[in-house]
Amino acid sequence: MGSDEMGTGEMRGFLRSDGRKGIRNVVVVAYLVECAHHVARRIVTLSDDMDVHLIGFPGCYPNTYAFDIMTKLCTHPNVGGVLLLSLGCESFNREALRQAVAASGRPVETLVIQQAGGTRATIEAGRDAVTRLKAIADQTPVVPMARHELVVGTICGGSDGTSGISANPAVGRCFDWLVEAGATCIFEETGELVGCERIMSDRAVTPELGAEIEACVQKAERYYTIMGFGSFAPGNAEGGLTTQEEKSMGAYSKSGSSPISGLIKPGDIPPSGGLYLMDVVPDGEPRFGFPNISDNAEIVELIASGSHVILFTTGRGSVVGSAISPVIKVCANPETYARLSDDMDVNAGRILEGKATLDEVGAEILTRVEAAASGERTVSEALGHQEFILTYKSFEPVGPACLPTRGRAA
Repeated sequence: MGSDEMGTGEMRGFLRSDGRKGIRNVVVVAYLVECAHHVARRIVTLSDDMDVHLIGFPGCYPNTYAFDIMTKLCTHPNVGGVLLLSLGCESFNREALRQAVAASGRPVETLVIQQAGGTRATIEAGRDAVTRLKAIADQTPVVPMARHELVVGTICGGSDGTSGISANPAVGRCFDWLVEAGATCIFEETGELVGCERIMSDRAVTPELGAEIEACVQKAERYYTIMGFGSFAPGNAEGGLTTQEEKSMGAYSKSGSSPISGLIKPGDIPPSGGLYLMDVVPDGEPRFGFPNISDNAEIVELIASGSHVILFTTGRGSVVGSAISPVIKVCANPETYARLSDDMDVNAGRILEGKATLDEVGAEILTRVEAAASGERTVSEALGHQEFILTYKSFEPVGPACLPTRGRAA
């Protein structure tokens, strides 16, 4: 089935001043240190609005990665306004972030708890600020949106023995059709792709990019070995996965079969349509305070690189969503779907039961993407899931070999 055989839906976007289009128009309340987390959360809770989301960075010590990710999130196409919450003595450069948001054309306000009079006073001021920001965001022009303008990320979590034979390859089919239409697709989890580096290298659009892909997976393997953990969890074994190789091949199948156009790091915006691998493992030697890889942290990184929507495959079951961009749950296991159907968007387990083909489920996933881009709430959105994690990491910029498509954007 080709991409031209499926309807494009009635997608619409919120037009931002930089020309990008968002499929949501949320106001984010962003705390800049853990000491401001409670106040920010209360502001969001009391707003009682599905389009007011909580994000933030808990650390007091400055971190370039965290600042860059927060900047990319606050200027994401799905974001229409920003309220920054500061305690007042943290090291996060709140003024630089405010200036970056303002330069993007979005309304932004800053509240400093130590100056505003404490918890109660800041909460009240924050509620008023959110009302003002929402009113401005609601004036954003709504315009038609084409399939080639979509940016879609994918991740797997709670994998089991069914993930690599139903949900993951079905997402791969969806990715192939999106790439064929000129959209941007991002897959990641380099720590879960150990053993697949040569296969991915062969799909790279240049030999130099292929070498970079191999090197980034080797870095992930070293990182996991030194830190003493890996991507193969006890829950994977309980779910029927037998080896690291089996899990890696299953995770790899989410990428589909399109050529790999580039290698990016969290917060990098792909320069043109195509398929991109995201390297989520920190550069340099592993250090204290740097985390194991987690699903929600990786979702945040995919969103920071522009993903309008996230395709989340799961065999054992996961109920999480995300702030800013909707998450579409694709369930691999029909038994899991029967237990957790209220948390799932797509039952890819039908493939195992002989009730649907990979193409049919891939087409259903694409339809769900376009429905989300038409304003329809995903299941996790409707349930109020807005999980968010941002911690310390460190990355070096990608080299020119990683983005051979740079400068070829339409």
